[in-house]
Amino acid sequence: MLDVIEVMIGNDIKLCSPDKYVLKKGVSIIVKTDKGYDYAIVRKPNFRIKAHDIVEPLLTIARIANKNDFKTYKRNNSDSKKAFSKCDELIKKYKLNMSLIDARYSFDRKQLNFHFVSDERVDFRKLAKDLANLYKTRIELRQIGVRDKAQLVGGCGQCGRELCCRGFLKNFNTVSINMVKNQNLSLNPSKINGVCGRLMCCMKYEDTCYNECRKGLPSIGKIVETDKGKGKVVSLDILKGEYRVDVEDYGILECSINGSNQ
Repeated sequence: MLDVIEVMIGNDIKLCSPDKYVLKKGVSIIVKTDKGYDYAIVRKPNFRIKAHDIVEPLLTIARIANKNDFKTYKRNNSDSKKAFSKCDELIKKYKLNMSLIDARYSFDRKQLNFHFVSDERVDFRKLAKDLANLYKTRIELRQIGVRDKAQLVGGCGQCGRELCCRGFLKNFNTVSINMVKNQNLSLNPSKINGVCGRLMCCMKYEDTCYNECRKGLPSIGKIVETDKGKGKVVSLDILKGEYRVDVEDYGILECSINGSNQ
């Protein structure tokens, strides 16, 4: 187990080593990254995590932010908004098929980062050249997927809570339509898709449990033998281990994998 803190750098959530510090939520710090120094705000104070759950190198704390650091941070935010508007203007000028998500200066202004979403590969060389000439710093244009966009922007899920990808998920697990079917859920996209338009990540959480509970249950539409005769399975209650069978000349019969019928 390792001691870590969770910090916000712009819209990104990162894990950082607390070193000798015991920090409270909302404290501003300067962290060292693989690309230089950045301004971060503590999102979740000191907690412990298993080493194998850390998917990228931990950031380190350079110092607690001071008043001058805060002024630099505010100026960078203001200039980042202006850079966003200018980049969006250039995207329209070059008629590029890309949707800009955000723009952000690193704390030391050695890099200006842009995230965008597109359904295709984009040739943004002219755009990058113009931006570099305008801002005289290193430009990074990064194409991200719709799930990454949801993680970056944040929001609330159908459950009313913060999006899992924003709150705690560090990796996107594969979610398949079979998981939806295993849980006997409606295939209505408005009910099973998240704000990103993809299948909700939470479908993965209970999949193992549902697979275990399904053992011994017949599939819907299967013809089974009951003590009232043969019938067709018309519905399942997976967690209770029960199913309903439409038996000819009898009607609906409630059955259970433990052998009881009603």
